Amino acid sequence: MGRPNRAVRAAITQRRTDAVDLRIAGVDWLTVGRKLAADPSINSDGLAYPQGYGSERYKQGLEPPSDRRLIELACKDVSKALTERAAALDQSADELRRLMMERLERLFVPMFQLAIGSGDCQATDRAVRIIERECRLLGLDQPARTELSGPADSPVRVDPASLAELERLIGPAGRPC
Repeated sequence: MGRPNRAVRAAITQRRTDAVDLRIAGVDWLTVGRKLAADPSINSDGLAYPQGYGSERYKQGLEPPSDRRLIELACKDVSKALTERAAALDQSADELRRLMMERLERLFVPMFQLAIGSGDCQATDRAVRIIERECRLLGLDQPARTELSGPADSPVRVDPASLAELERLIGPAGRPC
């Protein structure tokens, strides 16, 4: 099977967006899977969702996906959608970072020239502050060392935990996909 056409890709993107929206709303995985299923016999709305889960099977007249498979497909869609969103955010942040660097550079040049040319202390101070801001923006500063201490500046005691203990602690949070 080749790459899907633009309409199919748009329908898949919409399905993934719907899956994320449903999960954000607190809908469980199986309900998400059923709501976005292609086969109206298992779709919770009784409709054939465009490019829904099991759409190829539905078109061929085969059995719809099992509940387990619907959950897997919904998890996969949400994971892919969130990965794509994170990549888009990273790209947007990089673009904004470049814009901010350009602005800082435009502010820096006249302050630097004034500081060097006339020895103006305020211009020197401003130039140094702009440099500091650029370093923070680019992540050039070394992180500050922090140290945790217990009562009366005593070391914090950390005991190793068994896998069973970790599972007991994590259990109330629920199982991830």
